[in-house]
Amino acid sequence: MNSKGRSRAKLALTILLAAFLSACASAPSVPQNLRVETDDLGMVADWAIRMADDHGAGNILVVFDIDNTLLAMEQGLGSDQWYYWQKDLEKDDPCSPQLAGQRFAVQGALFHASAMRATQPDTAEQVRRIQEAGIPTIALTSRGVDYRLQTFRELRRQGISFWASAIPPQRGWTAPFLPDNGLRPVLYEDGVFLTTGQHKGQMMKTLLDRTGYEHPAVIIIADDKQQNLNDMMETFAGSGTWVHAWRFTREDANVAAFDPEEAAAQWDALRPALEVIEGVLGADNFSLPESKVRPECSSP
Repeated sequence: MNSKGRSRAKLALTILLAAFLSACASAPSVPQNLRVETDDLGMVADWAIRMADDHGAGNILVVFDIDNTLLAMEQGLGSDQWYYWQKDLEKDDPCSPQLAGQRFAVQGALFHASAMRATQPDTAEQVRRIQEAGIPTIALTSRGVDYRLQTFRELRRQGISFWASAIPPQRGWTAPFLPDNGLRPVLYEDGVFLTTGQHKGQMMKTLLDRTGYEHPAVIIIADDKQQNLNDMMETFAGSGTWVHAWRFTREDANVAAFDPEEAAAQWDALRPALEVIEGVLGADNFSLPESKVRPECSSP
């Protein structure tokens, strides 16, 4: 049996065990809330199609994270793990020479200048399988609204589109909006919801409420971060909507292998090239943040 076959067999055993335990408790044969780990988006697609057979395609909503779930950086610099390393460094060592500068602006510049890869060779195919089954499917990302163009560019480059499977209105809204329970603007466009780092469960509920979309029977979410899955399950607990949470593990090894020293060296090497790009395109088209030293970090 090949690795994919073993993975699918493991999934089947996991589901059967969960169903058995649920049946012993006089619950439905499929648990209302399900937690599964997988390194294969094909398993998510298989499960979504099975749930559509059981409940009807229109009663299922599939939600994909983007970074380290659908797409990943080719290098450590600008990756999800780089971003969180920089965030922690700002808090723990604000005078570190490894800080790249204004984190959000630097991330935007790196998204602009970097190509991303699909997390697995058939990522786009697995998304399409779900969509072709008539199942509403969207992306829910922690990326901010300022990264809109770079996000759509890389999804298109990998052959991934959510427009046709989006929660109506399919085109979304042309301008960002501030959620009632949010602190920062968000944007929903062409089936991609950019939530600007806010609670994914609350943002999902905000989207359903704002669009007037009837709450689905089952939300199937694939995300590499367990906290996002927990937030989704917490938000919809007791609502009548089941949440089947799939933690996507394929990029775990790359996250664990992230080398801050290497990423810092990559930034030092890349910044001069980005400065040239800024000079050619002009600051209105490509703006690289200044490297500012905090006053408290200046030498006396």
